Amino acid sequence: MTDKTPTRAPVPGPASAEPTVAEIGAGSGPRIIPRSEHRISRSLISPNALKVLYRLKRAGYQAYLVGGGVRDMLLGREPKDFDVATDARPEEVKRLFRNCILIGRRFRLAHVRFGDEIVEVATFRARVEGPAEDGDVVVAEDGRILRDNLYGTLEEDAWRRDFTINALYYDIRDFSVVDYTGGMADLEAGLIRLVGEPVRRYREDPVRMLRAVRFAAKLGLRIHPDTERPLFELGHLLEDMPPARLFEEVLKLFLGGCAVQTFELLRRYGLFGRLFPQTETCLAEEEEGFPHMFLVRALEDTDRRIQEGKPVTPAFLYAALLWEPLRRRVRALTEGGGSEVQAVQQAAPEVVAEQQRRTALPKRFALPMREIWQLQPRLARTTGKRPLRLLAHPRFRAAYDFLLLRARAGEPVEHLAAWWTRLQEAGGEDRQRLLREGAGEGAPRPRVGGKQDRRRSRKRRQAAPASSRPSTEAASAEPRAASPEAAAAGGAAGAAEGRPRRRRRRARKGRGAAPEGAAGGEGGG
Repeated sequence: MTDKTPTRAPVPGPASAEPTVAEIGAGSGPRIIPRSEHRISRSLISPNALKVLYRLKRAGYQAYLVGGGVRDMLLGREPKDFDVATDARPEEVKRLFRNCILIGRRFRLAHVRFGDEIVEVATFRARVEGPAEDGDVVVAEDGRILRDNLYGTLEEDAWRRDFTINALYYDIRDFSVVDYTGGMADLEAGLIRLVGEPVRRYREDPVRMLRAVRFAAKLGLRIHPDTERPLFELGHLLEDMPPARLFEEVLKLFLGGCAVQTFELLRRYGLFGRLFPQTETCLAEEEEGFPHMFLVRALEDTDRRIQEGKPVTPAFLYAALLWEPLRRRVRALTEGGGSEVQAVQQAAPEVVAEQQRRTALPKRFALPMREIWQLQPRLARTTGKRPLRLLAHPRFRAAYDFLLLRARAGEPVEHLAAWWTRLQEAGGEDRQRLLREGAGEGAPRPRVGGKQDRRRSRKRRQAAPASSRPSTEAASAEPRAASPEAAAAGGAAGAAEGRPRRRRRRARKGRGAAPEGAAGGEGGG
């Protein structure tokens, strides 16, 4: 094993024009930034990552900290994870660390586990030129790299990384930063720039388009014009990516604390529709700011919860992202007067199945998401014992939060959301009063499909003269006083008067209609 230490080169002064990555690579060697000229300190690095670096170094291997951890520390941000690059092969890394497992077929990696923390160790890789297919490298005809386990040198590894700001190496030997691609200058200029020719690099891995957007939103940097231009033209390449991989990218895009900015950038470059085509279709037909405002409100809440250190489940995120496609299907299913609850149950799996053609949606998230949807029409039922049963439902809190979100976005459910809030805060007589009154007298019942509920009057099978109708007192008190013998002697009409409403419904079958006044019991009308 040879220890190839980069030669030190003077720090270049400011240039009158931005150099291209090719021009940077034409130099004689890397730029070496000594410890005195950067802000990275070992106190900022995970102790476990330092263990990996020093053990590789003591074993005679090269070992560098690389990637997002180095980038974030140079920007003064707290790094979330630490990746190590080395000339040791994955099998050699595994022999050094008993707590190491090897993963991946597309890219062979070593994961060194320290409890919940994982330090990812990657072997230097060489650049791939043109279509190839052998045991180590597989490149498709369209340029996508399907497998890349061709190992190389530190310099080759730097030139095969995606963005210049991710191709900076922290050397544990002298605490310097090694820069082959001009990443330090791009950080100082606030630029995101691909390493190499942009169209070719995007074709090698279309997910790089999503990564460019994510870094721009997360770090507040500008995408270099050469890197930005192909984003408008190559979005269709994402349709060929594995849905499972795109699901992981969606979580990184929207659960990183800058979901609103990410959403706006994705729509600007036409990439959101490649991930959520059903939602994009609905957004193109929005009316009075809805459903666009609904998504913005949902993403704002997501960012706020992340900033407050609260958990955010992908089930709730996907429920918001796919809410408008669900509403559209429910509206179509209930146009003829069908049950809204049944319409939601029918529409939900259809929307999920369509979405899974683009991004995976594991059952552990899809099932809670569907429950959040299915509880929305049930939340509109605010009388009797049903609200108390809903309060005990395991998904009630998520469904209630979703209802509040709908109210803030402008859906006509403000009175309903306020009623559920009061019900949870009330106790004793106040709660009983709320259950008797419901969400509001005469208020239209909000529907998931967007239309208001029109109460239908019951059809009268038989008209009765007003003088024969019992009074309110008779309808509420007389049935309790009637004996079984009197009820039997009174015929079908008397029996209908003497039973609660549920029993009367069964009694009407085959017995003719009961007098209209017999419907005045609890729950009638």
